[in-house]
Amino acid sequence: MLNTHIINRGVAQGDIFLKDDDYVKFLELLKHTSKIYNFKVHSLCLMTNHYHLLIETKSENLSLLARQINSKYAQYFNKEYKRVGPLWQGCFN
Repeated sequence: MLNTHIINRGVAQGDIFLKDDDYVKFLELLKHTSKIYNFKVHSLCLMTNHYHLLIETKSENLSLLARQINSKYAQYFNKEYKRVGPLWQGCFN
């Protein structure tokens, strides 16, 4: 088992959550992804322009699960706010 801290922030430190529904969507994606990639969320903090996750994985799939969360949320956000381009400053830390 591997405990990992994941953080990612909006490009140019821009906001990634603009309304309550955005937080809800992120949590739904996180729950769905945790079932697919078999990880537990021990703690999380969602700020307006970034997030922190403390997760426990059973296999070495960190890059895949982080990419799933980030790409699915970026697709939602770009469609919701009629924008194009990257949402995230980087892949994740």
